[in-house]
Amino acid sequence: MSFEIPEHVRPTREKVLRFVEDEVYPVEADVEDRDTPESAEILQGLMSKAKEQGLWALGHPVEIGGQGMPFLDYAYVNEVVGRSQVAMVALGTHSLQDSIMLNEFADQKWRDAYLKPLVAGEIFPSFGMTEPDVASSDPTQLQTRGELIDGQWVINGRKWFTSGADRAAYTTVMCRTEPEAQDHAAFSMIVVPTDTPGYDILRNVRVMGRYGGHCEVDLDNVRVPAENLLGERGAGFRIAQRRLGPGRIFHCMRWLGQAQRAYDLMCERANDRVAFGKRLGEHQQIQKFVFDSLCEIQASRLLTLHAAQKIDQGTEARIEIGMIKVVGAQMLHNVIDRAIQVFGAKGVTEDTPLERMYREARFARIYDGPDEVHIMNTARRVLRSYEVGDGWDFGQR
Repeated sequence: MSFEIPEHVRPTREKVLRFVEDEVYPVEADVEDRDTPESAEILQGLMSKAKEQGLWALGHPVEIGGQGMPFLDYAYVNEVVGRSQVAMVALGTHSLQDSIMLNEFADQKWRDAYLKPLVAGEIFPSFGMTEPDVASSDPTQLQTRGELIDGQWVINGRKWFTSGADRAAYTTVMCRTEPEAQDHAAFSMIVVPTDTPGYDILRNVRVMGRYGGHCEVDLDNVRVPAENLLGERGAGFRIAQRRLGPGRIFHCMRWLGQAQRAYDLMCERANDRVAFGKRLGEHQQIQKFVFDSLCEIQASRLLTLHAAQKIDQGTEARIEIGMIKVVGAQMLHNVIDRAIQVFGAKGVTEDTPLERMYREARFARIYDGPDEVHIMNTARRVLRSYEVGDGWDFGQR
């Protein structure tokens, strides 16, 4: 495959980049605190502009109200969207994982109630999997339980890092519904509207010094109809993989955008700032920062596009996703860290976006599976391929 941006994608990608730089960057700081009416109004304004310019929900399937951009084409565009956390919502990319999951697995009732408003940006989703009292790197330990009683699911448990629950219309809850089943087959996913009695947001957890909608939620005898089940009983992990697999690629695409933005800032600073009688960029150590960051970004980019191509071809691409999830997260942290070092004291203030980007970068090695789990699972899959005589072909056939 060629890793050049396809000609048919370039106009859309350039239009999205202009939108992010001209419309989103100037108001980022005002939108970060989303609890204020002013920030909500600014965000709604950005969403309206994106729709007017034909940039809304580019990657969502056409049948649910999106523009149906193929996965690999969307990778090139999402790389640009990823330059700003705010741009994700402003352009409607934030709901893609959840809208695809609802479209494929939800009962018609919830497709009618949530799908079109979700894609249109009128409501927000949330996803409840992680729990505070167990190691979620081993999700078979999850303790939240759902019991079917008289046609209703009765759910009890506690979730946290239920991102976006503070403004979501519903939470998709992973819970243990098959107590006799072993391991992954014991779990199901159930749609829980956030206004259901017994659904209680205990706190918006302060993370790395900021509130970002990472909520701790108590589920106390929450009752929802049987049709709120997503897919089949015991299929929770299979559905989760359908959600999280492409979602990890989306993360890696956005990380590339973040890293490229940090790289731009670092290089501009290196050319502008003078120390010890010459520009920073003339110092050998800063040149090493520039070189190492360039290599890491490009390597991660090629891995990401290769994984996206595999997804586009209809494969699960688990090995490719495992590689880029680990390499991409480490790359993101390294590049932003070097950029901050080049900026010096200014880099750790809110005068540049680097301070916020650095906080977010640390999460990358944890969410959607910690590095250690992806390393373990990827290595096991490769070793199994050698056991059966296939080996790993490095994309040569």
